[in-house]
Amino acid sequence: MVSLSKFFKEKQLTHVVALLLLLLLLGLGGGSGYLTGQWKWKQPPPVASLKELRQIRKTGLTLPGWQTVEQAEQQVGEHKWSLQIVKKADSQTQAILLLLPQNGPMDQPEVEWTEINGWGRSRWSKWDIAQERSAKFTVKQPLKSGSNAQTEVEARFFRASTKQETFAVLQWYALPNGGYTSPIRWFLADQLSQWRQRRTPWVAVSILIPMEPLGQVETVWPLAQSLGETVQATLMTGPLSSNSSGS
Repeated sequence: MVSLSKFFKEKQLTHVVALLLLLLLLGLGGGSGYLTGQWKWKQPPPVASLKELRQIRKTGLTLPGWQTVEQAEQQVGEHKWSLQIVKKADSQTQAILLLLPQNGPMDQPEVEWTEINGWGRSRWSKWDIAQERSAKFTVKQPLKSGSNAQTEVEARFFRASTKQETFAVLQWYALPNGGYTSPIRWFLADQLSQWRQRRTPWVAVSILIPMEPLGQVETVWPLAQSLGETVQATLMTGPLSSNSSGS
């Protein structure tokens, strides 16, 4: 059994390492920019798949095994999201897929989920969040060699309730090679990409699956996991793919 003191020490060590990496990247980036007269955060490289990312708001995603019932551009807070209602093929099971794609080279994933936490037919009544936990799932990514590489996604999973409805919710930031709940992970990945004159595009994903009021959210996990894997795989082979080209 792991002691609490050991657990917190390990967590602190992880945070210290991430902070040191962040300071190293900022220091190297600042020094290089100072010497060359070009500041990377003022003139970042272009996002290769920006055109495809912007298209998500207009058309949503085509998901294997799921049919799109309805899709529209939806104002949520200060941003415009893609609102897509999908239905599982050969089933009556439906889910709501909300996507906020990167819209420009200076855009950063700063949503922190505050905009979306409260969305619903109840017109922005605040969600009552319960049974929250971190969730992980893996996605197979086909390679040119014919083999499959697995990429991991770290998400948050919880039950959200209002007076009118209850959802099982799965949220994360989708990146080309994985997914995370913290914007800091994108920042580190993007800084590394900029050293190769590339960028790391992102899409904020929020999946809402209707469930019984005050039910156990874990009963919906298999469906949420399956849909999450499909969304991440579709994004990685499409709008987030390094092979995508855009303006």
